[in-house]
Amino acid sequence: MAFHPPAPTPPGLWRRTPPAIFPSIMGLFGLGIAWRRGIAVFGLPDGLSEAILGATTLLFLFAAMAYAVKLMRRPTVLAEDLRILPGRAGVGTAVLCIYLLAMTVTPYDAASARAILMAGLAVHSIFVLVLIYVLATGPAPQRRVTPVWHLNFVGYIIAALAAVGLGYEAMALILFGLSALMAAFIWAVSIEQFVREDVPAPLRPLLAIHLAPVALLGLVAKGLGMEAVTMGCAGIAGLIVLWMLARLRWLTESGFSALWGAFTFPIAATASLWLVLGGAWRWPGLALLTVATIVIPAIAFKVVQAWAKGQLAVKTNAAIA
Repeated sequence: MAFHPPAPTPPGLWRRTPPAIFPSIMGLFGLGIAWRRGIAVFGLPDGLSEAILGATTLLFLFAAMAYAVKLMRRPTVLAEDLRILPGRAGVGTAVLCIYLLAMTVTPYDAASARAILMAGLAVHSIFVLVLIYVLATGPAPQRRVTPVWHLNFVGYIIAALAAVGLGYEAMALILFGLSALMAAFIWAVSIEQFVREDVPAPLRPLLAIHLAPVALLGLVAKGLGMEAVTMGCAGIAGLIVLWMLARLRWLTESGFSALWGAFTFPIAATASLWLVLGGAWRWPGLALLTVATIVIPAIAFKVVQAWAKGQLAVKTNAAIA
C-alpha cells in the first residue's frame, strides 16, 4: 500500500487552531481563583491573583477568537475535533472557561458576570447536544466512558460555583444535584474499567481529571452551607491527591504532552477547596497552592509554546478548517 502524507494546511490564519490549548488555560483560571482563596485566608495583598486572572483572561479571549475563526471558516470542523479525545477535552474546557471568566468578573461587575454565566450555559448546552450527536453517530469505541466525560457532562458544576457567587442558590442546587449524579456514574464506570484493564501510558494524565469534580462539588457544597458534604469531598480529594503522588512516575511515564494540561485545573480546584475550608485544612491548601503555582504555569508555557511553533495541532491531530 502506498504511503499518503497528510494533506497540508491550506493558507489562511488559524485554520488548524488546536483545542488542546484550552485545558492549560482552564488551569490558569483555576490558579488565579485559588490565589483569591489563599489571599482571603491569609490576608495577603490581592495583586497576584488579579494579575494571573487578568493575563489568563486575555490569553483565553485570544485563543477563543482563534478557534472561533476556525469554526467560521467551516462550522462542521467542530464535529471533526470532537471525534478525537484531545479535541473533546479541549473544546469541553474552552466552554468551561466561560464559567471561570464569569467568576473572574464577578467582583468587578456582577451584571456582566451574570450575562457571561447565562451565555456559558447556552454554549455548554449546545456543545453537549453536538457531542451527543457525534458520539451517537460515530464508531462504538468513541462512546467509551473516559475521564474527559467529566469535562463534557459534569462541567455544569462550575456553572453552579459561579451561580453561588452571584446569589443564584436555587440554580446552583439543581446543577449540583445533576452534576453529582453524572459524576458518580462516570466514577463507577471508570473504576470498573481501571480494575479490568490497564490504562495506556499516553492517556494516564487524563486520570487526574477525576479529582476535579470532587473538589468542585465540595466548593459548591460549601457555598450552599452543606458542611458535611464539603468535609467529605475534602477528605476524598486528599486520598486522590495522595494516590496521584504515589503513582506520579506511572502517571507521567510517557513524558510530556498536551494531555498534561489535565493535571492543572484539578490541583488548583483542590487547593481552593482546602483553603476555603480553613482551619487545619488551610495548610495543605497552601502547600498545594504552592505546587500549583509552580506546575500550572510551567505546563501552560510549554503548551502555548507548542501552539506558537505549530506543533500542538500536529501532535494532537487537530482538525483543519
